[in-house]
Amino acid sequence: MQKVKPSLLRGFDQEYLPREQLQFDALVAIIRRNFERCGFLPLETPSAERREVLTSKGGAEKEIYALTRLAEADDDEAAAKGALRFDLTVPLARYVAMHERELAFPFRRYQIQRVWRGETPQARKGRFREFYQCDIDIIGRERLSTLAEAEIPSVIYSVFREMDIGEFRIRINNRKVLRGILESFRVPGDKAPEVLRWLDKHEKEERATILAGLRKEGVEAADALYDLIAAKGGLDAIARLPQNEALATGLEEAKQVIEAMRKFGVPDAAFAFDLGVVRGLDYYTGTIYETTLVQHPDVGSICSGGRYDDLASYFTDTRLPGVGISIGLTRLFAKLRDAGLLREPARTPAEVLVTAMDPKHLDRYIAIARSLREAGINTELYLEPAKLGKQLEYADRKGFRVALIAGETEFGKNVVQVKNLATKAAEECAPDRLVAHLKAVLQLKDS
Repeated sequence: MQKVKPSLLRGFDQEYLPREQLQFDALVAIIRRNFERCGFLPLETPSAERREVLTSKGGAEKEIYALTRLAEADDDEAAAKGALRFDLTVPLARYVAMHERELAFPFRRYQIQRVWRGETPQARKGRFREFYQCDIDIIGRERLSTLAEAEIPSVIYSVFREMDIGEFRIRINNRKVLRGILESFRVPGDKAPEVLRWLDKHEKEERATILAGLRKEGVEAADALYDLIAAKGGLDAIARLPQNEALATGLEEAKQVIEAMRKFGVPDAAFAFDLGVVRGLDYYTGTIYETTLVQHPDVGSICSGGRYDDLASYFTDTRLPGVGISIGLTRLFAKLRDAGLLREPARTPAEVLVTAMDPKHLDRYIAIARSLREAGINTELYLEPAKLGKQLEYADRKGFRVALIAGETEFGKNVVQVKNLATKAAEECAPDRLVAHLKAVLQLKDS
């Protein structure tokens, strides 16, 4: 039999050792806990959608993976018409349009799932072709208060504060402000989407590259426009610009959102209005967000999103405005790991190992393991015949916190040795006190 070399595809190569997976899962738990605390309901949508759904509003076809099979049938609808989702927002719009009669509005949902995007893989920049996104959105029917645009940053703030990953900044802008700026620079409306895509790259691409792109789109004052956006000005910078209706409306919305953010508990040190936040996708219409780490600007945006008023217009005549954010968790995890900002898991699945010193006492070992599991203590029983030293070596390598040791001597005294694998200290405990003792050692709450 010919051997196949075990290897991964570029861009699909994010798989973790157990310790890293525990750290990843801990971040997921923090995100889910904070999302649910603010009333967001869980949702999952299929990995594959119809191609016309994914391309309905801003989906770049060159980045979308189509479905196929190595030996597909002629009538395979999925292969002919399906593709993998590239984000969670477009599937959400389709979902709400399909189920709007069954949902309570405003509809608040969170979604933690994989997406697939045909970008050039760049592991150092945290860019992969398969990755997890963690989204929240608030969808209204016909109308949606700007208060929703202020509450979203408060959820972002609670998530990253609990992650304890250092100082971060929630940067906000408003697409009406940007539209007003483009109007003042006499950029035609049909050119605005592409001009915004170029401006969105100003933190990643060279100035000359962006200017060339802007001039290609017919922007006459490309240098002045670039300099305005790249300067990352605040509200004062907007007030100094020649005013038009879009600019004035965006400025007023921004002030309302900032005032409400403070009421939701987001401190001034955690956010800033920033003209440098552009967001290149077409569907954003109001407030837009990007979050960065202050001490690690090279990490780039760790969370982004914004307001959209007509995303579902391709699927329904009902106006379904919404606002949301997305955390690219796979990218964030890779960057936090490289920067040394990940915490050790507070609790691992491997907490207690029941060693098996003497095969004739196997029934007792099983009974001990069963009693601990029933008490909510994560416990593994060593099942293979091996010397105690090898079992303890296994315990250290896997990350158990405690090993239970009992042989003829211990059972004769009606005790079990409880060995702390971090300190190497051991103490004896009666079997009827074992659950309470281990919960105290592991600092577990009684269930």
